[in-house]
Amino acid sequence: MTITFDALADRARALVAGGGRAVLGIAGPPAAGKTTLAEELVAALAPNPPAGLEAGRWIAHVPMDGYHLADVELDRLGLRGRKGAPDTFDALGYTALLRRLHEDEDEIVYAPGFERVIEQPIAGAIPIERTARLIVSEGNYLLLDTPHWRTVRPMLTEVWYADLDQDTRLGRLIARHLRFGKDESAATAWATGTDEQNAEVIRATRDRADLLIPPSLIHRVGTPPA
Repeated sequence: MTITFDALADRARALVAGGGRAVLGIAGPPAAGKTTLAEELVAALAPNPPAGLEAGRWIAHVPMDGYHLADVELDRLGLRGRKGAPDTFDALGYTALLRRLHEDEDEIVYAPGFERVIEQPIAGAIPIERTARLIVSEGNYLLLDTPHWRTVRPMLTEVWYADLDQDTRLGRLIARHLRFGKDESAATAWATGTDEQNAEVIRATRDRADLLIPPSLIHRVGTPPA
């Protein structure tokens, strides 16, 4: 059966059909198209809410990348050369955000963002109003079953996996590193070294997803930055 973008949008909208709050996760390795898929879903869904919800304000995009540890902390831990690996994120902090969103008690919740130009997290960058019933959050390790990361999956209503083919994904990843300041040699080395080690860890979680997004659909939603 062919999965269409419209079918994905309908499935996402149905998660909040009862009026409660839901968090949709999109997982996958670096440069698999997670961010672009999340952004295009939110853009398509925002003006078309389920009955009783307010257009525009019923949906929010909250990437996991804001939970990167800052470089100063990576230096302290001796992890700077492994930036992007599972233990270079604040997984428990991300879980705490998701738990707070599900508790649905606060008028506004602020989540951190991530600025790729400086490759640093930015505190309080993403406002999530209480009107937001569907939260779309994407990240590498949403399905990882390790002591810190396994606290994430129960906080996600569904998790979809962006299943982009390796050659295309690697090409996009190298291009992204070039775009943000690495020279060609460094970009290739990082993409095929540290990033690829992380991608192998992420691919091992693929079968835990509720839905696999095929490469054909990811190609159609554009050339992603993440």
